[in-house]
Amino acid sequence: MNADPTFVQQALALARQAVGLSEPNPRVGCVLVGRDGQLLGQGHTQQAGGPHAEIMALSDAAALGHDVRGATAYVTLEPCSHQGRTGPCCDALVAAGIARVVASSQDPNPLVGGRGFERMRAAGIEVEVGPGEAETRALNIGFFSRMLRGTPWVRLKIAASLDGKTALDDGRSQWITGEAARADGHAWRARATAVLTGIGTVLQDDPRLDVRLAPAARQPILVLVDSRLELPADARLFLPGRRLWIYCAAPDSPRRVELEARGAEVIALPGPGGKVDLAAMLRDLARREVNELHVEAGFKLNGSLVREGLVDEFLVYLAPKLLGQGQGMASFGPLAALADALPLEFETLDRVGPDLRLVARVQGRSRF
Repeated sequence: MNADPTFVQQALALARQAVGLSEPNPRVGCVLVGRDGQLLGQGHTQQAGGPHAEIMALSDAAALGHDVRGATAYVTLEPCSHQGRTGPCCDALVAAGIARVVASSQDPNPLVGGRGFERMRAAGIEVEVGPGEAETRALNIGFFSRMLRGTPWVRLKIAASLDGKTALDDGRSQWITGEAARADGHAWRARATAVLTGIGTVLQDDPRLDVRLAPAARQPILVLVDSRLELPADARLFLPGRRLWIYCAAPDSPRRVELEARGAEVIALPGPGGKVDLAAMLRDLARREVNELHVEAGFKLNGSLVREGLVDEFLVYLAPKLLGQGQGMASFGPLAALADALPLEFETLDRVGPDLRLVARVQGRSRF
């Protein structure tokens, strides 16, 4: 029996509803369909510690009074087989009498990695894998990155003029792009596990870097690169109930106690030249279950991340204006030859209000 593409797409649409909600768990949707093609139940992954997509779909079917024995479960990711914050979903499908499972992709989590399929097949469930795989990987690119590479998916957001300037020479940048682009940028913040900035941006703009202009089920964790622990104790980054992780290169600084008393967690990862070891920071963030890391920083930190090959994707808003002299997008180089340029692949180009939104990925970076 071939998978019905309508139900595959319906499961993917449900998975998209988990964006900004399910972190650090993947965004998963599930649709239960009877032998006669009737929709019996549906659901998507909830907040961490809450029900997964399969459990939500089974609960929905029960609430509607539907018998799911002999049904097909369309799910966008392999049902989990381990005891984590919740129980194994593959066992729940077996216990419910599901006859067939159509899954878009195998779970890259080494704690699962095909074991869910094995257990369901051993219980007599027919399993088909593959329909909707590309869409599932794209939707969960941060989760796949963390599981397969041991680092988050790093997205560098830039708002610039058409001639590539992100601020005037004196650092003033509010506002280059329009209101629609700023709201759209907040939506991208909301989908990330964490937002990263540098101390230069904080000292210049005193930003909040929270989600205010778009719907958000949770506020992303805030990550600050602050080599010498210069963050003022009254900075607006300190928000009640919000996690703030500060990476520094000065573990013995007397300011550490003061910042930790304000609720921040200070992590010392010294690298060369008295700077933070950025590659080690990304590995540490992955251990802390960060899937997508959204970067909003100045041209110096942007340049360091680009120079060290740590950026996966660029989210660039271009305003229809020219600034002439000013600060650029990222300070790195100089390059010895044009052949040394960082090669990118354009993903999308869209109009957002009067501005353009361009998404570009480093060539080959998403092939893992």
